Amino acid sequence: MKTFSEILTEIRKIDNGLHGKDFLLTWEKSEGELKQLLLIAEAMRVLRENNISTKCFDSGLAISNFRDNSTRTRFSFASASNMLGLEVQDLDETKSQIAHGETVRETANMISFMSDFIGIRDDMYLGAGNAYMREVGEALDDGFKNGVLAQRPGIVNLQCDIDHPTQTMADLLHLVNHFGGLDKLAGKKIAMTWAYSPSYGKPLSVPQGIIGLMTRFGMQVDLAYPEGYELIPDVVKRAGIQAESSGGSFRVSHSMEDAFKDADIVYPKSWASYQVMQQRTDLLRNRDTDGLKSLEKQCLTQNADFKNWECTEDKMKLTKQGNALYMHCLPADITDVSCKEGEVSADVFEKYRILTYKEAGYKPYIIAAMMFANRFGDPAKILEMLRNKATPRVIG
Repeated sequence: MKTFSEILTEIRKIDNGLHGKDFLLTWEKSEGELKQLLLIAEAMRVLRENNISTKCFDSGLAISNFRDNSTRTRFSFASASNMLGLEVQDLDETKSQIAHGETVRETANMISFMSDFIGIRDDMYLGAGNAYMREVGEALDDGFKNGVLAQRPGIVNLQCDIDHPTQTMADLLHLVNHFGGLDKLAGKKIAMTWAYSPSYGKPLSVPQGIIGLMTRFGMQVDLAYPEGYELIPDVVKRAGIQAESSGGSFRVSHSMEDAFKDADIVYPKSWASYQVMQQRTDLLRNRDTDGLKSLEKQCLTQNADFKNWECTEDKMKLTKQGNALYMHCLPADITDVSCKEGEVSADVFEKYRILTYKEAGYKPYIIAAMMFANRFGDPAKILEMLRNKATPRVIG
């Protein structure tokens, strides 16, 4: 692990292009900006592990707007906000005036009078989640420009229909620490594969986020799924372009075994197809309950044709030296534990269970780093001040 001073030295070499910018998609950020986030996250981890407070706000709000269920990301956002000294306020749309016709423009301004950040999770509607975040951003720009808001809150994408940047950046930080550095990832093979689940309608954002991020760093990225489980075409196309530019590779196949062969990392995860998510979005918007039930039945029947897409000990033996790193965003569908048949066998998951928990544990630091870089133009200076001040987080 780098020393705190070494981390600061590296941060100072990177222009903070993240200052004052929302974080909505990883591929909108430069490789240097992504590296800077990893470094800030590591610096905050070093401070906390040495019982040094990372509070850089005396007061302020971080608004939590979850339009879908969440455990890890919800608590990671709360933890990150608290680390910086911000209080979290949930926006429960059922208790707001949104149901009475309040517009996005109005809501965005009303919740932002003394807010520093808004974290948004909106992954249910294909073509809508990321667009909603941008609409909120435009409303905040308008409010700040016209003097309604004293400051313009930053927006953090806590998962949308296209990408899950806080998850994939946490995954990347996990890989950096596991393999000993960002520069050690070039040439490593990661298999992002579909896996069987007894449920349907899981978002596309994790697999899309993985191929959209890992292709930036010279990795060999294999995407595998049964025919009929395609991702958004534009994201797949972008992954190929990025892989070529970074000196890595990107390949699509319809064989889990082929993707696992000689892989350094495997990421078996269920998702619904691009086409199914389009249908589901239309049905949800039309509140077509019967249509949703029919689509679910159809999709579960289709899923059942691919129960052999399970991460098992036999498939893990196909990986490099039979010892690839297993990753998952959690919760995983574990065969004979959380379901009868699922994404991963119980023995494989148990072998890597603690590592997946550690993988998830990087997310609060990543979210805190996103907010920190957004607010402070010279992050190294503020981090150094925190280190030199050395306020104990816990007294005793």
